[in-house]
Amino acid sequence: MQSRLLRGGTWPTFTVPLAGDHRLYVVYRAFAEDEGIDYLLHHPGWDAAERLAQDEGHFMGPGLSWSELIAAADNGLPGGSTTDPHARLLLLMPAFGDDAVPDGAVERLTAALRARTRVEAPEQLAAVLLEDQGPCGPAQWTSAEGSYTINDGDYSYSFRNPANHFAWPATRLARVAAALTP
Repeated sequence: MQSRLLRGGTWPTFTVPLAGDHRLYVVYRAFAEDEGIDYLLHHPGWDAAERLAQDEGHFMGPGLSWSELIAAADNGLPGGSTTDPHARLLLLMPAFGDDAVPDGAVERLTAALRARTRVEAPEQLAAVLLEDQGPCGPAQWTSAEGSYTINDGDYSYSFRNPANHFAWPATRLARVAAALTP
């Protein structure tokens, strides 16, 4: 399915609305020889969207903590591609990385997999997905001095990790954290 989404002249885009007129966009970038998936956060008052994560040959992320992921999946706000929390959870899951996954996370992801996929062992897959967490692996999310959320994963090529030379400055980190606050 991913190869079909990343081929051709169109760029499929999915939208998840957030509070305060913010939007999360999942864009299947269909450049020949440079396809990938971008996870963007935008507000109409911003000059440009912020790239939270990208899933391609050079993965960048994580972009979302567990609480941010669940808040976006569950908000039920209209105006997006779907209001279904299971679909939203699975759509945004690749941008997630968090070493503090709470009790009940496996059950939550299992329910989404059971509702929206045909995998034979959804609970087993949910446990593996939450254990490994894709290319970036788990990251620790903490509050920085300016009271915005940052991460410091071991393999975290994240725009939200201040240890990276390409991390956003404090003003952008604060703006993104405020937009994603559950």
